[in-house]
Amino acid sequence: MKTGRRTAAVAALVGALGLSALNAPAAWAADTGITVSDIVVNRGKPIVVGTSKVVEPSYSFRITLPRGYSTDDPFRYSAHPFLYRGSITAESWDNYIGPGGYTCYEVDSRRARCEGNLYIDPHWTQEQVDSNSDATSWKVGVSLQLRKADGSLKTGERETRSLTVPLKRLSKVTVDASPEPVVKGGTLTVTGKLTRANWNTKKYDAYGDRTVSLQFRARGTDTFRTVKKATTSRTGTLKAKVTASADGYYRWVYQGNSATGAATSTADYVDVR
Repeated sequence: MKTGRRTAAVAALVGALGLSALNAPAAWAADTGITVSDIVVNRGKPIVVGTSKVVEPSYSFRITLPRGYSTDDPFRYSAHPFLYRGSITAESWDNYIGPGGYTCYEVDSRRARCEGNLYIDPHWTQEQVDSNSDATSWKVGVSLQLRKADGSLKTGERETRSLTVPLKRLSKVTVDASPEPVVKGGTLTVTGKLTRANWNTKKYDAYGDRTVSLQFRARGTDTFRTVKKATTSRTGTLKAKVTASADGYYRWVYQGNSATGAATSTADYVDVR
């Protein structure tokens, strides 16, 4: 059995091909006979996006081509999932998240397994996450195209799927324990601040009225345990007092919610004397 790979050049064309499928008029859509199955986006986990860094969640899927088409000739077809909000017939990049590229590996002459990455740029010039309302469940669609031997489009279609993917705003939390060092049996004050990405302004805002866990790991052990919980103030600040009993590490952990990703601070080591 032959194992083949798509070239990088073809993979780079995928995003544009996906957008052309979205821009196509309804009358253009016709059954391609391509089957896309076993779609997995970001390993089944929510996608979390901040205010500036490009995020490229992984995805994988399988394709089966109709008779007359072969995986040996990847320029004759394209097939890939994408994320969208609202109508699948949207006609711009707004509310559409497509692949940055993907590679397909031949299973046989008409079947292939594919893997690649979506491309999400939160920069203010882009439209993919330009509003906090974008922090919701996105639908999964599939773009399918067949092309003639001369490269011109033969037919194309868009298919909906029941699969959805949560898109969440990135959150961050800091930690500071004092005094350092501390006398054994003395009071240790642990502070911090919780913020989350604001996609409207491309800044991080204080995240108030959130329950956050204070965790401790004793030196020489591997497991953190929750020792206290605190609620963030209106300005996102955290504060908790604990009795210092042993050397170890303190951190804040926020579990996230339907629109906001989880966050864990760095660990602050405290020497108890």
